[in-house]
Parts: sequence; C-alpha cells; structure tokens
Amino acid sequence: MSTANIAGYDYRAAGLPESPVSREEFELLEKTVLLSAEDKRYLKQAGEVLETEIEDVLDAWYGFVASHPHLLFYFSGEDGRPNPDYLAAVRKRFGQWIRDTCRAEYDQDWLNYQQEIGLRHTSARKNRTDGVVSKANHIPLRYMIAFIYPITATMKPFLARRGHAAGEVERMHQAWFKAVVLQVALWAQPYAREGAF
Repeated sequence: MSTANIAGYDYRAAGLPESPVSREEFELLEKTVLLSAEDKRYLKQAGEVLETEIEDVLDAWYGFVASHPHLLFYFSGEDGRPNPDYLAAVRKRFGQWIRDTCRAEYDQDWLNYQQEIGLRHTSARKNRTDGVVSKANHIPLRYMIAFIYPITATMKPFLARRGHAAGEVERMHQAWFKAVVLQVALWAQPYAREGAF
C-alpha cells in the first residue's frame, strides 16, 4: 500500500525532529521488554498475516472505542459528537501503524517518528495534524497505557486466521505485545517532566 495518500503520515519525512531518546536508552528499553531477534522475525511474519486483516482489525478496534464514550470523546469535535473525517484520517494512519509495527527497523527515523506519534497525543500537537477543532486537546497518559491491553488481546484471533500452528501464533502474538509496549513506552516521553523519563 502506498503511504502517499495517508494525510499526516510523516514517517521518514525530512525535517522531523530528532527523538530525545538516545540510542542507548532505546536499546535498554528493547532489552527491558525482551524484544529479541527472534521476536522481530515473528513480527515480520505477523505483518504478512495481518496485511489482509487490517480492515477487520480496525473494525474491531474502532468498535471498541465507539462502545466507550470516554474514549470516543477524543475523536469528537467541539460539539462533543464524533468527527467522522477525523476518525477516517486516523484510521488510515492506524492501519499503516500496524504495518510499521510489524516491519520496524528500529533505526533513527523510526525512533523520531515514535516521538512524533507521542507528541500527537499530547496538548503539544493533538488535533493539529488533521486541523481538528475539539474540546479534547490531549489524551491522558493513563489511556495510552491502558489501551495496550485491547490492542494486544484483540490481535491474537487475527494472527490465527492463516492456519499457523498454535505455537507460531503465540510467538507472533508475544512479539506484537512486546512491540506495542515498547512503542507506548516511547510515546510516554513527551508526557514526562524533564528528567523523569
């Protein structure tokens, strides 16, 4: 899929600010979540499986958000109603994020984009990418952390759809879980007061 038609998708864009997370700090985070070379191979395998499942995954995730008004609030306009254009724009980036999670190279460009994603959830950049006017000017960190579970738990049935052995599905699922935790840890950096990250 071409990323040219994904509004606001700035991965590898020239001029994206450099992440304040050093390579050494990142490597220690990687070790902390136990993300191994084997996990990275299983992530790539997961990406192959998920390529044809992305719309179904997004339907499940969007259904989850829609069923919880306190989460849907963050996709709403000033009138408090869900903004369909904003939901559609985010959905395209969310789909690409699934691909990027599975294909991550963990280089400086990737690290820089994690910082950008984190910032887009804070008052520093929330709503600016899509020009949205909303009462919700940031997403609290507690929801960023709590969302790890639904984003991970809902993924396993999709990973099982291609008939892989249960052990392989579990390895893909564990690799996905580690990759999501790693990213959310990086996205938390803009929320942290100086010296606390």
